[in-house]
Amino acid sequence: MAALSPDAFLLTGRVAVVTGAARGIGLAIAEAFAAFGAHVAVCDRDKPDGELAMTLDVRDHVAVEVFAQAVRERWGRVDVLVNNAGGTFHAGFADTSPRGEQILIEENFTQVTGMVRILLPMMSPGASIINVTSSEAHQAAPGFAVYAAMKAAVASLTKSLALELAPSGIRVNAIAPDAIRTEGEAGVRERMLARPLPYEPVRVPPLGHLGDPCDAAAAALFLAGDLARFVTGTTLHVDGGINAAGGWRRT
Repeated sequence: MAALSPDAFLLTGRVAVVTGAARGIGLAIAEAFAAFGAHVAVCDRDKPDGELAMTLDVRDHVAVEVFAQAVRERWGRVDVLVNNAGGTFHAGFADTSPRGEQILIEENFTQVTGMVRILLPMMSPGASIINVTSSEAHQAAPGFAVYAAMKAAVASLTKSLALELAPSGIRVNAIAPDAIRTEGEAGVRERMLARPLPYEPVRVPPLGHLGDPCDAAAAALFLAGDLARFVTGTTLHVDGGINAAGGWRRT
C-alpha cells in the first residue's frame, strides 16, 4: 500500500468469520464487513442471517468443526476472524457455583482459543484475528468477577498470539466495547437514564452519550483491513472514554 486511498477501507473478496452474529455488536460487524465487500460466514446460538450462516453454540467443538468445514468447502480460506460470542450473568463470586464458573470460562475464553485453533490452518499472511473483550478486562467488575477475569485472559491471549503469529504475517488485535446500546440489554440503559434511582446518579461515559453497535463495527472494520496492516497486539477501547477515565463516568 504505497499511499492511502478509499480502496484501503474495502474488504473486497476477503472471507470473514464472525461469531455471535445474530444481533448486537456481532451483527453490526457482520453487516459492515459485507457492506465493504467481504464474504461473511456467521454463527450464533440464535439463528443468524448471512451468506453462510449456522446456528450453533461456540462451546460445542464438534459443531464448530462442522462450521469450519463449511467455510473451507465454500472458500478454502479465512482472512478475518472476529471472536465476538460471549456472555455473562450477574452474581457475587461466593454465589457463583462451580458449574456457573465453568460456563463463564467456556463461553468467554476456551471457545475463543478453540475457534482460533480450528480456523488458523486456513489463515495466511495478511489475515487478521479480532477478539472482542470488554472494559471489564481492564478494571474491577464486582458481580462479574469470573467474566471479567476471562475477558482479561482474552486480552492477554491477544498480545501473546500477536507475537506468536507475527512471523506468519497474521495480525491479532482486540476491541473492548462498553456503554454500547444492544438488544441484549432490552432498554435497561435507556430506562436507567430516564429514571435514575434516588441514591444512584445517572452515569454515562465521559463523551456524554452511549455508543451504538456500529461504533464497535467501525473499529473491527479498521482492524480487519489494510489500514491496520502495521497494527497488532493492541486493544481499541470503544467506550466513550471510560477506560481513559479509569472507570469514572459523567453524572
